[in-house]
Amino acid sequence: MRDEVWKDEVLVRTFLAGVRGGIPFAAEQIDILLRVLEAAGRPVRSFADLGCGSGVLARAVLAKFPRTSATLVDFSAPMLQRARAGLRGYGSRVHFVTADLGSANWVGTVAGRAPFEAVVSGFAIHHLTNRRKRGLYGEIFQLLKPGGLFVNTEHVASSTPWVEDLCNRLVVDSLYRFHRSRGSPKSRARIEAEFVHRPDKAANILAPLEQQCRWLREWGFEDVDCYFKAFEIAVFGGRRGKG
Repeated sequence: MRDEVWKDEVLVRTFLAGVRGGIPFAAEQIDILLRVLEAAGRPVRSFADLGCGSGVLARAVLAKFPRTSATLVDFSAPMLQRARAGLRGYGSRVHFVTADLGSANWVGTVAGRAPFEAVVSGFAIHHLTNRRKRGLYGEIFQLLKPGGLFVNTEHVASSTPWVEDLCNRLVVDSLYRFHRSRGSPKSRARIEAEFVHRPDKAANILAPLEQQCRWLREWGFEDVDCYFKAFEIAVFGGRRGKG
């Protein structure tokens, strides 16, 4: 698979120290995700974080809902190692699963902990083929309780090269500010070159937001919408009906 790069320890360490920390509107994205989950009008007792990475989203949800339990899924051993370290204080509330979302077999690894009130994901599903993305959305639907929510913080395709360029400039500016705040001497030009030629870029398979929302509706999700968007950065999802 093209996303095998995420099993590389050095790449993971570089990503978490650099790109992840400089994602534009990162705090706003998490705030929107939590607002959507809270709007369900009932406690989130259990949720799954798919492609959990370092556990950023799971940590936010666990802090927001003190009685919830989390199932974190990732296929990258280095990422899961960091998630375990960062979430050690939550003890038995957190369960870790090594599984590859690129195959439907992952469902069996979490089925015993389902159904969930919520499923979240952050910058992970765009590594899958479009056919697999669509299939995954159907699997998520089946793992949700009636009324359960799916919220995806994701990297989506731009509508035109001009919009893509706008997005790249936004991200580079954000990365530059992030590195400056940490005392890094890197110039904006160097950060831009590193971003454009980053090793994980080849693993990205971006799909238009509109197309992904259509897939969600086709599986039966209701209230499907984009809750936040800044060029190629989007928070979107839907709700499984109560019927």
